[in-house]
Amino acid sequence: IIACFSSCNTSTNVCAVLVCLGIAHARRATLTSEHTYHAGGGLAGLVSMITPFNFPVNLAAHKIAPAIAAGCPFVLKPADKTPISSSILGEILATTSLPPGAFSILPCHLADAAPFSTDPRVKVLSFTGSVEVGWKLKALAGKKKVALELGGDAAVIVDKDVASLDAAVERIVFGAFYQSGQSCISVQRIYLHDDLYDAARQKLADKAAQLKKGPPADPDTFLGPLISQREAERVESWVADAVAKGARVVCGGRRDGSYFDATILENVPANTPLSCKEVFGPVCVLYRFSDFKEVCERVNDSAYGLQAGVFTQDLHKAFYAFDKLHVGGVLINEIPSARVDSQPYGGIKDSGVGREGIRYAMEDFTEIKVMLLKDVGKLD
Repeated sequence: IIACFSSCNTSTNVCAVLVCLGIAHARRATLTSEHTYHAGGGLAGLVSMITPFNFPVNLAAHKIAPAIAAGCPFVLKPADKTPISSSILGEILATTSLPPGAFSILPCHLADAAPFSTDPRVKVLSFTGSVEVGWKLKALAGKKKVALELGGDAAVIVDKDVASLDAAVERIVFGAFYQSGQSCISVQRIYLHDDLYDAARQKLADKAAQLKKGPPADPDTFLGPLISQREAERVESWVADAVAKGARVVCGGRRDGSYFDATILENVPANTPLSCKEVFGPVCVLYRFSDFKEVCERVNDSAYGLQAGVFTQDLHKAFYAFDKLHVGGVLINEIPSARVDSQPYGGIKDSGVGREGIRYAMEDFTEIKVMLLKDVGKLD
């Protein structure tokens, strides 16, 4: 990313970046014997960016690089709990030859962030964060273009024909508990076929119990603290609510200050936050299924639609899941927590609108313009 920033010294270099990315940003076609049109991307204008705490470098870079490549000025508000990474990115950008006013890094509290949506100079709002805040900001944005990358309760289906249950379990444990579950594509719902449910449950519990909890500075730590003790207490209350209503803790379930154990539950009732809201903590829930069509319907029974994973060797089931699951991305023989930075990434329903990924974010940051020409290329 630093190399990309350093190369964007002039508008000519920005165009070179576009060519290197292989983006066909302009088109020409003959409409009639008299008319030819040229279509190209015009700059949308000032881009307002708001990023969350959980991946303070990556999520800022996902917005900054496409804005520079598209030639758009931007103002970025990092999360008030993690502003340092974005400030360092700003210092790096300041060493390039970007013109004055090309960017601003503006840390502030969310309560003071309304101008990022309401200021008439802003033409595009690109927000990554919570569902509640994202849709409120969109409502304030008026006629601006808006891209929202919001939350989810990502599901994974493990069918009876899974190639390797051990390999699937290893990936699922990673996806459920990396970043202490503080990821919008963290595995929260695990649907296991009846034929392997008991074996998978035990393997998941054993693997989760092996995760080392401790300070992030320790290289052996896998499970670090949540962003605050208040968030850990919220997760604790959600688990307690589920248990009080009949859920069973398979492993974990304990809080220690801002730390929370890697926790797996089963028999979680539908009327609990754990079953229908984004937990954003190291907690996942097990469910049984026997019919593949029916389990796809259960995955869809959610307010969210970001990504879903399916472990199967049946190509027909893989394509069925792709066609039927109401999500922005379906990952086959992989957890929903995986992401390639260049892919079109985003969700539907409460999970947001628009897509990230360099090419797709650039489309949000541009407006298609058409020039229609009459009698071009004709000689007397």
